[in-house]
Formats: sequence, C-alpha cells, structure tokens
Amino acid sequence: MRRVKIFAGSSHPGLVDAICERLGTQPAKCDLGKFSNGETSVSIETSIRDQDVFIVQSGSPKVNDTVMELLIMVAACKGGSAKSITGPSIKSSPPLSRTDPSSCHAKKSHRGAIAAKLVANLLSVAGIDHVITVDLHAPPAQGFFGKPVDNLHAEPLIARWIRNHVSGWKEAVVVSKNPGGSKRVTSLADALKLNFGIITTDRRRMTMGGSSFLDTSGFLDRMGDATYEVNHLQRSEMQAEASLDPTIDIEQPRESTILPNSRVNGSMDGSLPLSSVPLRQVTGANSSPHTRAVDAQQPQHVRTPIPRSVSLEDPIAEQDSADEYTDQRAPEVITGRLVQGHLVDDDDPSPVLSTMSGSVATLPGDGVGPPQFDDQDPMTSSMMSHLSTVTSHNTLAGAHAAGESEDEEEKFKNPELEHTITLVGNVKDRTVFIMDDLIDQCGSWIAAAETVVKRGGAKKVYCIATHGLFGYDSLERMEECECIDFIVVTNTYPISLDRIRSSRKLVILDVSNLLSEAIRRNHYGESISQLFQHYQD
Repeated sequence: MRRVKIFAGSSHPGLVDAICERLGTQPAKCDLGKFSNGETSVSIETSIRDQDVFIVQSGSPKVNDTVMELLIMVAACKGGSAKSITGPSIKSSPPLSRTDPSSCHAKKSHRGAIAAKLVANLLSVAGIDHVITVDLHAPPAQGFFGKPVDNLHAEPLIARWIRNHVSGWKEAVVVSKNPGGSKRVTSLADALKLNFGIITTDRRRMTMGGSSFLDTSGFLDRMGDATYEVNHLQRSEMQAEASLDPTIDIEQPRESTILPNSRVNGSMDGSLPLSSVPLRQVTGANSSPHTRAVDAQQPQHVRTPIPRSVSLEDPIAEQDSADEYTDQRAPEVITGRLVQGHLVDDDDPSPVLSTMSGSVATLPGDGVGPPQFDDQDPMTSSMMSHLSTVTSHNTLAGAHAAGESEDEEEKFKNPELEHTITLVGNVKDRTVFIMDDLIDQCGSWIAAAETVVKRGGAKKVYCIATHGLFGYDSLERMEECECIDFIVVTNTYPISLDRIRSSRKLVILDVSNLLSEAIRRNHYGESISQLFQHYQD
C-alpha cells in the first residue's frame, strides 16, 4: 500500500511483522530505546509527511512503559506532519481496560481513580485520530475517547477454529465462568447454535451444624409446595369483598400456640390450618334470621377456587397451563464446594467452622455464642444472618463484569473462606467451551473446569479467551490441571517462546489477518462491518 507507514512498538514486534507481511510492506523504521535514567526514547527515522500512520502497540508485562512509549510515538508522528494517526492498540491489560466505570475496581474506594479515562485523554491530547482495539476487557471504555474507536472481535476467528478443529462441536456447551461474561458466551453460542451454561460462586455462610443457607436442596425443599400462601390469598379476597359490602365483617383467626417452623396441613409459617379459620360473619339489617341461624349451625368452610378444566383442543388454555408456576427445582443446577479455589467433597471439613468463635452471631440451637434471633422466624433469621455477611461494593452503572474475575481470584486465595459454586446447564457427556475475554490468573478457570468435569460429567474442556496474559504461573497451573484439555488464545498479547514450547495444551490463533484487513479498509475508506460477521467455511 502506498502512502502508509506502519510502526511497531516494543511490546509485540512479531505481530507487526505478520501484519506487514499480509499487507506486502515492511515496518517503518524507528528507534526505540531508553536513556541512561530510564526515560523512554523515540526517534522516527523515515518521512511521514502527509501519510497515514498506524502504530501497533499491545499490552505487555511492562504495561506502564508500553503506554508511555505509545504516547511519545503518537506525539512524534504528530510533529512529523502525518496525515492521520491510527493506533491499532491491543488494549487487554491495565491501565486502560480494567479500570472502567463498569468495573468493581474503578470506584471501589472513595479515593479511587478511573485510569482508563486518563489514558484515553492522554492519547487524544498526544494527537491520535483513530483507535482500533480487539475485545476490550470493558467495552464501555470506548466512550472515554473523543476520537472514533473500532473495537474488533476475535469471536468469528474462534468460532471458525471450533468448527474446523473440534470433533463433535455441534453437541458442545458454551459456559461462562462468571455472570459478567454471560453476554460474550451467549454471543458465541448463538453463532454456533449451541446451548450455554453459567457458573456462579458465592461465599458460604456456615452454621454450627455444618449446613449452609445456600446449600443445594435444603433451602428449596423447605419452601414446600407454596400452600403457605393460601391464607394470605384468601384473606386478601375477603378484604376485597368487605370493601364492597360493608355488612361483611372479617373475623380474625383464633390464636393458637404453634411452634415456629412447624408444618400443619401444608402451612410452613406457623399459622392455623385452613379449615379452622372462619372466613366471615354476616351481620346487619340486610341479613335474615334464617340466614344467621344457618350460619350459626353449619360449619364454616374455606372457599377453594375450582380448578379450571383444560381442554387440549383449546390452544389458549393449553398455553396458560404450560405457563403455570411449578415449585420444582431445575434439574440442570449443580452445586459444589470450593476451598482455596479447588472443588472438594461434601463431607470434607469446612475451614469456616475452624475460624468461628463465640462472638459470632448464631442461630437458635447453635452451641457457640448467644442466640440473637430467638424472637424471629428461623427462615428470616437465617436470611438476615446471611445477608449481613455479604460485602457491599460500590459499582457504577450496576455492572461489574470487568472486575468480577479479579475479585474471585483474591477470594480464592484466602484459606479461611469457603465458596459455593453453582453450575446452571447440562454438560453431561459433552464438550465444554469455557469462554472469557482474557486469561490472567487461573483460579476461576480451574474451579470452573473441575466443576463441569467432576460434578457436571463433561468429557472434554476447552478454556478459550482472546488475550492470554498468563500472569505469574497461571499457564503452568492450568497445564497441570487434569480437567483442562486445551487452552485456546490469540496472539494479541506476547507469550514467551519458552512457555509456548513447554506447554502441551496451548493453542494460539493468529489475528494478524483481522488487523491487517482493518488497516487496509481504514486506509481506503471502506467499511469494516464485514469484519464482525461469521463466515461458513
């Protein structure tokens, strides 16, 4: 291409070489270095006057130096009279992509800063005209820029690889390892026409009896068959009739001593049986003596609504019958226990019990600590005690997808905490694609893989992400996990050759074709909408 200069930052020169090879050109010459005091040095060694300049800079382990280098390169090209400056910057790591308004880390403290907006302002002031990114960790960060932003997606590339390299992919399930990534997972599931599932983790609140308020079927089973709501519904009906006819008085039910949480005739809240609650007493001038005598002699019964007969030939009645609420647990919900990020058996001792002391608030019947909820219903007290242990996070816009994984990883490191992990979806004897935008720390990935394999019965697990950051020893730990079969990432983030050679499960997809086509279309003024579409091979 003529009148185009492509400069490579120091973060990922191999990706720039692949892009230039596809475009039939060479990277433009520039000298990147450091002064003796560590200050970044940038020197443009070719003419860029009235030319379209593209600067390719991805994330790197030294992200602060990478961002400063990008800013100086943009300023240098602006001073060199470039026609336009476009930054195909693969922003997948701090400070741009993780500190956004939808992230828990953006304003978790009153004195916190949103560094993403700061970096966006710095790029605009430096002179950038257009930004091209790939799968931003938080897409709302595009609004921080005062310049056009094209956030490309690696989803079509990943979907194409799945169709060509995964046997039996049509029966697979796409799973999100946290609720924040559900939108990304459902998008891939729709593209491949697959089912999807969601995994959630919650901190367990243990009682001294060893059971948890969130523990599997115990809570849902105690909900009964919803007959405890009948008293409330009947009384509401009586009050409505009394408002229309002032001669109708509602007689209050007789008091009776019933133990809390006792169940009489399907009642769970300790109220009287339905047959013992008189509905109404008719008085006044409009009532006849004969009527009063009949009401006094005959026993009073609860008026039970007659169930409507459903005809199979009536489509409306059949639809209403199908939409009726049933208090049955979803058969595709599986729960497990997590201790330090690993799945454990249900009969293993809980680390929570070993850290509890007499000062901890307990329920009636607990052996440690004074009872604090004796005057309340046990179900209510359990709910209150559980809610009191939930930590409040101040999030903006009501979303916390970007910071959710980081919070999970920090909690998994605490040996004194136990978590409940829940899998919603059927993965038995199926291939599972655990999907997210990046892999940095591996705790939540390993926990999700162990859950779908050991509890869900999945036969093969693929951990798929766009950006493979692999902080610390994440890649090595995922390599050792027996429940993970393949780790699929793209080459948007540089991975050392030693780690690539030592990994048997790592698969790297090339995005140079996507970025080179975006550069070509941008230079010639063509639409890039086709880069977001899925194509069948």
